[in-house]
Amino acid sequence: MYQGFDDIIAPLRTSALLGLSMSPRLSGFPASLYRHNTALLEMMSRFKLSHERPAYGIDSVQVGNRLVPTTEEVVCDLPFGQLLRFRRDIDVPQPKVLVVAPLSGHFATLLAGTVRTLLRDHDVYITDWKNARDVPLDAGAFGVDEYVAYLIRFLEELGPGAHVLAVCQPCVQTLAAVAVMSEDRNPATPLSMTLMAGPLDVRESPTEVNKLAHDKPIEWFRQNVIASVPPRFPGAGRRVYPGFVQLTAFMAMNMDRHQAQHRRLYDHLVAGEAEEAHKIKEFYDEYFAVLDLTAEFYLETIERIFQRAELATGDFTYRGRKVNPGAIRHTALLTVEGGRDDICGLGQTSAAHDMCASLRPHLKRHHLQANVGHYGVFNGRKWDQQIYPVVRNTILSMH
Repeated sequence: MYQGFDDIIAPLRTSALLGLSMSPRLSGFPASLYRHNTALLEMMSRFKLSHERPAYGIDSVQVGNRLVPTTEEVVCDLPFGQLLRFRRDIDVPQPKVLVVAPLSGHFATLLAGTVRTLLRDHDVYITDWKNARDVPLDAGAFGVDEYVAYLIRFLEELGPGAHVLAVCQPCVQTLAAVAVMSEDRNPATPLSMTLMAGPLDVRESPTEVNKLAHDKPIEWFRQNVIASVPPRFPGAGRRVYPGFVQLTAFMAMNMDRHQAQHRRLYDHLVAGEAEEAHKIKEFYDEYFAVLDLTAEFYLETIERIFQRAELATGDFTYRGRKVNPGAIRHTALLTVEGGRDDICGLGQTSAAHDMCASLRPHLKRHHLQANVGHYGVFNGRKWDQQIYPVVRNTILSMH
């Protein structure tokens, strides 16, 4: 139904773009009416979602006192995701950091700002997840266990002496992966683990997101938000949780704010304030780029992480074996929370400190950033100026 509706309004967007390209300023035509008309056409042309990964847009980065060119390099390519490295043209070796991006309806490019900051002092890799609608059925299933397996594989690609930083939902899988690697004495076990705004124990300060996931039985989610990929896509027939459903849920939480931002965008376009309009368009170009999740990963995440809190209760398993965070003895732990986070409540991430009971006190640190919401924990001014120095120092202390 969604795809059909999008197909129906596609000609409207095309017409708006055509109108923009053919609307020269006519003499005698009222200037204010012209500006309102072009603003309306541009708003109409933007009435869409994208299902393709946007560009990271990191062509160069400031390292010390010079601007260094940056290129993307695929280090490991697997069916549901690839390990992407941001290679910089420098000779000085720096700590390797794996950034674990959420698989929650948006592409990993949502963390482009996080990566850009980390690149000042680190050799950065990221889990670049693929859109499930583009993964053929013969690639098999991808659930929570497969996610953990991918993280272990990616950390092994980085090799000994690396660090890991997880944002939001994959904090659970990251802690599980490090616990498994620690118990197996895997030489690629990371030296430090930074967990940022993740639902390690959703029983702590439950948010509206947690309550929604907990109040309905798993069958409700299976019947109401899971659909099959339409025939014309490479993943035709795959059961998925569509990205547009997740986006709708996120927007519903702050609909007034999103409406106000689009009214502001229209006003900027009318006033000819290109720079201010560009900032809003840039954010929503990223925000409206959505990916589908495999049904098994979504449903397992709801059931195992949000309903049962398996990691916090000691019931989390990986391929049939019990995961024991107490096995982590040599990986430094940093947890970060936002004081105004309405998605991951206070205490949900810092719960990792109790789970990692074998870690000595000097290997544990918690940072609570006042007056930032969920997004501000890993992006924006306070991430850049106040949270990142804590992350950098944690990595340096173990390198």
